[in-house]
Amino acid sequence: MTIPIPALQPSAIAARDELSKRSIPHMVLSQGDAKSLTAPPTFDFGTNDTDCALGRFRVDGNAVVTGGTGTLGLAACTALLEHGLSGLAIFDVNAAQSEPHLTKLRQRFPSRTIACYQVDVTDDVAVQDAVDLATETLGSINHLLCFSGIVGCVNAMDMSAAQWRRIMDVNTTGSFLCAQAVARKMARQGTGGSIVFTASISAHRVNYPQPQAAYNVSKAALITLKNCLAAEWARYGIRTNSVSPGYMDTILNEGPGIAEARDVWAARNPTGRMGTPDELTGAIVMLSSTTSSYINGTDIVVDGGAIVF
Repeated sequence: MTIPIPALQPSAIAARDELSKRSIPHMVLSQGDAKSLTAPPTFDFGTNDTDCALGRFRVDGNAVVTGGTGTLGLAACTALLEHGLSGLAIFDVNAAQSEPHLTKLRQRFPSRTIACYQVDVTDDVAVQDAVDLATETLGSINHLLCFSGIVGCVNAMDMSAAQWRRIMDVNTTGSFLCAQAVARKMARQGTGGSIVFTASISAHRVNYPQPQAAYNVSKAALITLKNCLAAEWARYGIRTNSVSPGYMDTILNEGPGIAEARDVWAARNPTGRMGTPDELTGAIVMLSSTTSSYINGTDIVVDGGAIVF
């Protein structure tokens, strides 16, 4: 039996004809000359060895940090302030619960401006409003670090569409919306800046023993997003990079329910253990510092060597 193929309607034919007439936007790359925002910097760190060493990893300006009171985010915020960050705006979905952490940061760094805003990173309007408010509070935004994220260990056959979409929405779309809003500010400021996504070793390989397809895909997407934005936004002086932590010893990896998995993770790591939050801060500081002006589109894996297997 032959099934007749329906003829294309006139509207469909017209739509196909229009496709052949379309044009696409082209990326504009920086010229890298003295007039551009990617001109070679002139480093002047001081007149003695100590000043030069400190200046090379100095972090200037102000930062927005999403998920900044989570274990990894808080360690990063502290390190950035230690290296000279002037102002900090933390975006968190539970801002009220963040107050004890903010109090400690303000006590330790009394001369810095430290604010926190309740933000759902999946809400583009809320993100834009928070970025506007952070700019009013700090004066400018020079850095963005995205730590907001959720994980879900579910067998792929059992995962609902809602579970899949939620993980992708927070981890990938949320990071994009924050980057987009901050990049627009940086472009208008004309000062350039640094964006750092938190990817994962899950972006590079399948983790074992837990099934977490949605999480892995969301983090792999961040790696590609980082590449795309590094190419598109370099002409504005914006560098876009990422870090890929391995298993870190945080509250997300605590409890007897995952003790067996922790043993597996350690056994498959050449270092024989999980990482500590402070072991991630070196990469964070470097990517945000003065010395990283030519690092763009890079992913730094911080996992004790687990990725080699």
